[in-house]
Amino acid sequence: MTAELIAVGTELLLGNIANTDAQYLSEKLSALGITVHHHTVVGDNPQRLEAALETARKRADIIITTGGLGPTYDDLTKQTICKTFGRKLELHADILEEIRSWFRNRLGKEMPENNVQQALLPENCTVFDNPVGTAPGCAFEEGGVHVLMLPGPPFECQYMFEHRGIQYLEKLTDGVIVSHEIKIFGMGESSVEEALREPMTRLSNPTLAPYAKLNECMVRATAKASSAEEAEEMLRPLVGQVCETLGDVVYGVDVDSLEAVVSTLLRQKGLTLSAAESCTGGLIAKRITDLPGASEVFRGGVVSYTNGVKAGVLGVPQALLDEFGAVSEPVARAMAEHCRNICGSDLAVSVTGVAGPDPDDRGNETGIVYIALSTGGETVCQKLSCGKGRGRDRVRTAAASHAFDLLRRWLSGLPYQP
Repeated sequence: MTAELIAVGTELLLGNIANTDAQYLSEKLSALGITVHHHTVVGDNPQRLEAALETARKRADIIITTGGLGPTYDDLTKQTICKTFGRKLELHADILEEIRSWFRNRLGKEMPENNVQQALLPENCTVFDNPVGTAPGCAFEEGGVHVLMLPGPPFECQYMFEHRGIQYLEKLTDGVIVSHEIKIFGMGESSVEEALREPMTRLSNPTLAPYAKLNECMVRATAKASSAEEAEEMLRPLVGQVCETLGDVVYGVDVDSLEAVVSTLLRQKGLTLSAAESCTGGLIAKRITDLPGASEVFRGGVVSYTNGVKAGVLGVPQALLDEFGAVSEPVARAMAEHCRNICGSDLAVSVTGVAGPDPDDRGNETGIVYIALSTGGETVCQKLSCGKGRGRDRVRTAAASHAFDLLRRWLSGLPYQP
């Protein structure tokens, strides 16, 4: 079956908020074996929404709308859908009482009368109650097209789809789609595509598709079958083939991030980490402490953005800073070694470089970065070019990712010298 997602809200068109509902729903629909062919966004305008619905009903088996189910004058999704599909709105007394109770129990006040319109739903529909908000959703079938209405706020949308929408849609599908994400760092999308071109062009089910992400790449292997078990059997040899072909640039399958892999490896080996950061400004520490349980593996760090802090806090010899400059291999090595001693960690990683937009006083161009790893037994250092003219954020993000990849390689026993 095919689906079209229609997001309703002028704030989406203005760029005030991102359409995260569409990304979430597309992923979930794929897992149900439903193919999303179109994403549409319209403002709070009934004429344009009606036109979008008329187009969607001609080319999709399932239409899912998000947003426009609130109590204000511009929340007109239900009214417009009912007009388009020839349905009447009717008041659901039980839903109205749930909304009244929500106001009393959550907010300690009586429901404003304009919220009554949220209890108006299409006749003969399947009601999706909303215990985490005031906007109920619903679904109905008309002329062979299934229409689902979900609230716009991401938490409410996701909760309702997980607990109500999936149950409705499972009755319509005749198969499942299973995907595995092969995460890659150190090889670009074009190189990945070249390495996998033969199976990618030959396969139809399962399939392979590369995707470029910020400073890394991903290959999604997807299979459609009558059951999840059958799809997994189809995917297992293909995922193994991709990993073997690409080699150690694959940092995991169905893993969240490089830092998550590093955190797991540290925990498995009973090791701790610290970080001395200059151009990344604490990004390494942030990324690893964003993970639950980070305190088990991360001891702390120093953001030594100036030479004074490099020398006065980290203890980098002033003579090294004077002779080689802050952006240099000797300083990167000293930063890692002193950070490991100060924090009492088993490992320490350091980053010093030029985030831009201008070269430093020693002539190092934007994107030149030195990354060092001190293990107690040795200290290794890499000089990298993280991209001239790419912008500060991209240089910093790339430098932090390279630091995590250096850690991954050392912890996994893989080659880690440049």
